[in-house]
Formats: sequence, structure tokens, C-alpha cells
Amino acid sequence: MTDSFVKAAAPPGAKTLEAQWYTSPEIFTREQEHVFAGSWIAVGREEQIRTAGDYFLAELAGESLIVVRDSQGRPRAFYNVCRHRGTRLCTEPEGHLKNSIQCPYHAWTYGIDGALQVARNMEGLPDFDRAEYPLREARLEPFEGFLFLSLDAIAPPFETTFAPLFGRFAAWHLAQLRVARRIVYDVRANWKLIFQNYSECYHCPVIHPQLERISPSESGRNDLTHGPFLGGFSLLREGTSLTLSGRSARQPLGNVAGEDLHRAYYYTLFPSLLLSLHPDYAMTHYVRPVAVDRTQIVCEWLFAPDEMAREGFDAADAAEFWDLTNRQDWNINELAHAGLTSRAYTPGPYAQQEGLLAAFDRYYLSLMA
Repeated sequence: MTDSFVKAAAPPGAKTLEAQWYTSPEIFTREQEHVFAGSWIAVGREEQIRTAGDYFLAELAGESLIVVRDSQGRPRAFYNVCRHRGTRLCTEPEGHLKNSIQCPYHAWTYGIDGALQVARNMEGLPDFDRAEYPLREARLEPFEGFLFLSLDAIAPPFETTFAPLFGRFAAWHLAQLRVARRIVYDVRANWKLIFQNYSECYHCPVIHPQLERISPSESGRNDLTHGPFLGGFSLLREGTSLTLSGRSARQPLGNVAGEDLHRAYYYTLFPSLLLSLHPDYAMTHYVRPVAVDRTQIVCEWLFAPDEMAREGFDAADAAEFWDLTNRQDWNINELAHAGLTSRAYTPGPYAQQEGLLAAFDRYYLSLMA
């Protein structure tokens, strides 16, 4: 981590967005193309496809994609669409493919590299060439153990977009961590409210007394303050951990040392991932818009494999602390969304602690323009 951290500050005159950006079904539809189809979206972890043939389905901007590890060990993403008549190929959310993907309609069969292997009764068709009908492929890139997918074939390379994050999280050895706990939430609020709530602790003394006792809200400092990636750290009180007991017997992750032993880092990776880095565990929120007023959030807690193998390991102290915190957030986000539907709502001024929210708005609006 760098040491170029600053206190949050909102630009003069910055105000919240107009209600339509949160409540309009037409805008939500536009977002699928302008935001989600054109961005790099976190869809899962490499550990979900550990061996060749392992797969899971990812839903993105109205598309279903098969995320699979091919026989060469590469993670790939194929549109879940047969090249014959468009039939959906895989229906189970995850599983293992034995070297092939077969269409349930007419049995066209593809390798796990996407190549068409068998097209029944097509041999006598003039000019038919199996090589011309592989599965359509989307861009997929691994990063720190995560898998990021893009439907935009001409968007800037992953290396260009994610350059600000390369090496930033190295001390935590994120690629080596494993998921120990997962909770799925259904929140009746627009997805942007989830991102914005995560990016400020102005609300923490009011909504999260258990968090405030361990990590004072005024201690927040940020080093990423514009663009698709935003965030920084908050301090942990001496000898504490973000758990229900306020303590942890776990060893620090990877090479975490020095000041990082007394910090919790929080970053938003627009528009799909909230990444929390603690001294002894990591936490992720995958943010998946379902409707203009509904968001699915998949929260996972990640630990070092050696720690998970220890006798008596239990992720509950961390998971239950954040499950409580999450549910407090989701409740207030739902109340915020309800208020945005009122004719009485007009944009209000951002507080200084909400500087990252103004930055989020600028980046979001630049894409929607």
C-alpha cells in the first residue's frame, strides 16, 4: 500500500443525484448496456473452477455465460447459446463438464475450449464447416484470484483499466485465500445505493454502533478518489479485530505487517465488487442488479487455507459481525430507496465525508452520457 492517503472531501456545491437515476426503469435498462455490458465485472473466484471441466454460470446484462476451465488450465467464458438455433446449453448453476458441452435440443457438441466437435447430420450440407461455428466467447481475466468478465470486445484492455490496482493488494495474498462462508442477500434498493453506502462512514455512528466501537468513523482516509476504483482505510483500535468479540487469534494474512495490522481497507471496484481487506481475513460483496429497485448481494468471507485447516477454525466471529452490519445497511438502503420515490425528494448537499459518493456520481454519469 502507498501512503498517499487523504481525508474525504466533497467538491463545492456537490449534491446527490436526481431521483430518476435510482428509480427509472428506463435508466436501469440503459445501465445494462452503458455500464454493465461495457465494464469489467467480477463474476466469481478461480477456486470455483479448480480443475479442467469445472464450470459455473454467470449472469451479466441479460446474458448467460459458461465460465469454465479448459483442458489447458485457462479460465474461459462462453455465451450459453448453441450456434445452431440458439438453445441454452447449460442449465445447472455449476458443475463439471466431461470434456464437452452438448446442446439438449439437437445434440450439437462443443469441447470445453468452445470448438464445435459434433454437428449431427450436417455432413452433407454444402459449405458447412464446423470450424466456423465455435461457441461465442467473452473476455475473461483473472486478478488476485477473482474472475472479471467483459462483454465489450473493443473496450480497453484489462491491464489498462486495472493498472491502478496492480500490486496494491499483494501483501494479503488474495489469490491464495479460500471462501469459508457465503451469505446471499436480496435488497429492495437500487444497486447504486449499495455502492454509495459502502463508500462513506458518515452514517456509521448512527447505524453501526458495534463497528464504531472498534473502528472510529473519523479515521477514514482514501488513496483512490476518482475513476472506477475508490477507497482507502479506516483505523482499528489497538488490539481489536472486526469480529463480534472484538478480538482474533488468527495470524495475519500473507505478508500483512506494520501499519496494516491496525487498518481495514475498503475499495469499490465499479460496478460489481466491494472489497474489504482486514489483517486476518478478507470480505467481498458481489453486487448484482436484478431490477431498478432490487439488488442481489453475495457476501463471502475469505481466509488463508492454513488457518482454515487449524483445529477449531470458525469463521463465525467475522461473518456474524458483518452479517449484522450488512443487515443494518440493507435496511437503511431500502429506506433511502423508498424516500427517493417521493415527490418531496430533491437532491441534497453531500457532507465532506461523502466525497467518494460525488466521485462515484461523476464516473457513473460519464458512462451513462
